[in-house]
Amino acid sequence: MIATQLSTDTAQRCQVMGIINVTPDSFSDGGRFHDVDAAVRRGHELIREGADILDVGGESTRPGAQRVSETEELARVIPVVEALARGGFSVSVDTMRASVARQAVAAGAVIVNDVSGGLADPEMLPFLAEADVTCVLMHWRAHSTRMDDFCFYDSVVDDVCAELRGRVESALAVGVRPERIVLDPGLGFAKNVSQSWELLSALPRLQDLGFPVLVGASRKRFLAEAAAYGRRDPDVPADRDEASDAVAAVAAVGGAWGVRVHSVSGAAAASRVAARLRGSMAATGLVGARAGER
Repeated sequence: MIATQLSTDTAQRCQVMGIINVTPDSFSDGGRFHDVDAAVRRGHELIREGADILDVGGESTRPGAQRVSETEELARVIPVVEALARGGFSVSVDTMRASVARQAVAAGAVIVNDVSGGLADPEMLPFLAEADVTCVLMHWRAHSTRMDDFCFYDSVVDDVCAELRGRVESALAVGVRPERIVLDPGLGFAKNVSQSWELLSALPRLQDLGFPVLVGASRKRFLAEAAAYGRRDPDVPADRDEASDAVAAVAAVGGAWGVRVHSVSGAAAASRVAARLRGSMAATGLVGARAGER
């Protein structure tokens, strides 16, 4: 199987992962792309706006969301993955189920984005090793119905780093190759507002784990305080897009492997500006080759 190869070279541009929620209950765009044709059209639109990867998910992970059945998730996700992969796009599947990941990879997905980091389904990590596919392992403590009960840390940065290290060790133990692993700190997942900001500010610590880092901050509730200006309503997720773009710029300049976003154009611009800026800084000796040292 040919899977997406990751690069941590300093010249590598931060990847922009465009979100396609094939769900009726996503916190930010629930129902807009629930229909297969609408989801595929959205994928084409995101590519035109500058997305590098299309992340297709059929199960909402917003706080309080109930899980959907495996049958329903497959029905939502697989036709969209298949159509977009057939169009030549790099497709990621956002799922916690190994069975869904297996069928999505068979349909053309080149990345498996598991927000549970392999904890929700004991078959996920063995499948990832078998498929030899790029995987995103996110920091996670509980399903959406209970995750807000687990926002307790001695040190959110130390604890998240330690728990992500544990996920990596579990993945490596079953045969997942290290070059296939991307880590996600799980902003907003079992983290309150202050904890999410603290983790975002600790991007260098996360990178010190030795793996590419995906930052998923788009439209999340912790950004509301950064969207309380002008005519924006901070309680409306889409009104947090400019704040999301700002986070994408910070992450890209900081050397993140990728950003996961709902609105792509601002993040695509941030990615390209950051790549040019980091290249110029490296050439003048103003920044070290942190990512390139991995």
